[in-house]
Order: sequence, then C-alpha cells, then structure tokens
Amino acid sequence: MASATDVSHQISTWDVGCTNSNSSLPAMDNENDDASENLSQSKAGKPPRNLSCMRHCSNTAFLTDPELDIGVICLKSPSTENSGFLPIFRSGSSSEKGPKQYMEDEYICVDNLHQYFSRAINCPSPVAFYGVFDGHGGVDAASFTRKNILNFIVEDSQFPSGMKKAIKSAFVKADHALADTKAVDSSCGTTALTALILGRTMLIANAGDSRAVLGKRGRAIELSKDHKPNCTSERIRIERLGGVIYDGYLNGQLSVARALGDWHIKGAKGSKSPLSAEPELEEINLTEEDEFLIIGCDGLWDVMSSQCAVTIVRKELMIHNDPERCSKALVKEALQRNTCDNLTVVVVCFSPDPPPKIEMPRSHKRRSISAEGLDRLKGVLNAD
Repeated sequence: MASATDVSHQISTWDVGCTNSNSSLPAMDNENDDASENLSQSKAGKPPRNLSCMRHCSNTAFLTDPELDIGVICLKSPSTENSGFLPIFRSGSSSEKGPKQYMEDEYICVDNLHQYFSRAINCPSPVAFYGVFDGHGGVDAASFTRKNILNFIVEDSQFPSGMKKAIKSAFVKADHALADTKAVDSSCGTTALTALILGRTMLIANAGDSRAVLGKRGRAIELSKDHKPNCTSERIRIERLGGVIYDGYLNGQLSVARALGDWHIKGAKGSKSPLSAEPELEEINLTEEDEFLIIGCDGLWDVMSSQCAVTIVRKELMIHNDPERCSKALVKEALQRNTCDNLTVVVVCFSPDPPPKIEMPRSHKRRSISAEGLDRLKGVLNAD
C-alpha cells in the first residue's frame, strides 16, 4: 500500500499533468455562462461546444502521440491588426453518405473567383467562396442552391461594395427561385451556409443548422449559430409568426428553424412564415492568428464539438499540411462516432504554411496537496 506521502506526491503530479493536458487547448471564456447551454446540449444528445477535444476524441491517436502536440496559445498575443496580412486560400473537402440511404448534401469550393468565372467580375483579389448545403426531402433543393447561389451574389447590384446586402438578397432570390422552378418539388428544402472572403474580410452567412468554425491558434471560434427550433431566439420568432414546435420540430415537420425551399410550409411568396430563409451574418477581419476555417453540415456537429474539430485539423495540418486530408479525417472520426446523418466538411486554410507550434512560458508555481487534504487522505488510507 502506498504511503500518504507517496500518494501526496502522485496527486501533485496528477494535478500538474491534468493542467498541462488541458492547457494544450486554450480555455474558453465565460465558463459559468456556458454551463446551462452545455447541460441542455447534453440532454439533446450533442456534445457541449466549449469542451476540449481531450474529453471527446474517440480516436486515441490524436491523444497519445507526443509528436502531435498542437502547443498552447499564449494568454496575450501580439497584435496583428496592422500587420498587412493577406490570406492565401487553399481548401479541401470530403463528403460521405454515412448510414443514411440517400446522399442529400452538396458543397462548393472556389479558391479563386476570378479564375472560376469566365467573365470578369468587379471585385479585388484575393476573393474566394465556399458553401455547404444540407438538403431534406431529396437533394434537388441543395443541388439547385449550390449551382445558383454564387451567381445570385455576384450579379447583385450591391456586390461587392454592399456585400452583406448582396448575400442576403441572394438567399432570398434562391429561396424564391426554388418556389418557381418546376425541377424542385415544393416539399424539398435545404439549409445553406456560405463563406465569402474578399482580401482579409470574411463574411459568413447561415440559414439552418450547419456550422462555421474558425481555428485561431488552436482555439475554436464559432462564426455561426445552429438554427434549431428549440433555440430561444428562434422559438420566440416562430411562435410570434404563428408556428408551433412539437418535440423539437417546426410545425412537427422540420428539425431546423431556417431553410431555403420547403414551400409546402411557407405558403404563398411574400407571406410571413415561421420558417425563414433569411441568413444570419457574421463578418470578421482575418489576421495571422486565423489559421483555417471549418464548415460542415450537422452530421459532423451532431457527434463532435467545435473545439475537437479544430484540434484534429490543426494536428493533421502540422503533419501533412493538406486540407483535403483534414476534411477526410473529420469525416472518418464522425463515422467512428456513429453519426446518423450524411457528412460534408470543407476545410479552408489561410496560409501556405502549416500552423506553428506555440509555446507558453512554463509556470513556476508549485502545485501540491494542502495540509487539510493530506490529513483527509491519511484518514482514508488508514481506514483501509
């Protein structure tokens, strides 16, 4: 049996070890504020968003290989706002049917809009566009949106000077076009999440439950909100417009609060519907600390936290620096976690170089068990 002194030394070592392992991922802010959200997410069967990958990753290779250490982010980072940073875009994607019978996801990756269009477009360089579209009631609405949404944005009179207005207008145009086209059934719909990047300015637009996550020196920064009917703001909007929520489903039919198409629910064009096609927008200015973007349909986020996804991608990039292989790694991990949905993931890097390993100065604080704790431990050992 170990002595109390030996156990005291072991507990001190465990304390340091746990602190170091957790510090490999930056601590999330407002932990107390997130507690209630984590509880509700756990009840819904989804991982809390702000917990580290160390608590979620089932792939032990990500946890045990010391060569894969992503490093830790310093508590205070040097400012890069005026560094003149200009991103260089490269992307990779992966899409799998998963356990479902049909594939209803679509995606688009355009690293260079000037090369993508045969005609000249009036916008500065570099400019890129990415999107994921999670269809329901068939793939037709998702395919239609993928093929047309970028044209709707670029052809808008507000583009590129009024980028936010152009994107919002494009979502509405795509939604109305789905109502008019005979190629798409009225019961077919899709979520839409897009990322348009002009120079250092990135604008995320989301309608539905796909998610965009920024990797910032190892930390996950969520740039979109999952539009679920049970979300407080969405529930208030839905009920104000006469909609109801049954067991988490809008009008007992849809598990999302925003989507394009689904005109069997929306009714006539121009009428106010509890199912909205209006995207929520998030604009950020990229800096050197912003390493990559992950956008994925809910098949990924149903079984994986945002922080876990960022950790996996960062470690993978440090090994091979290939965003395509990173996307495949996320899809493979989600399949191992038994996701119940289609899987579509896009990873966008903002630099040609892999993420650097970041070191934090070692703390000189000693960690040890208190005298009171030692007395209690002795009592437990003596009782045995």
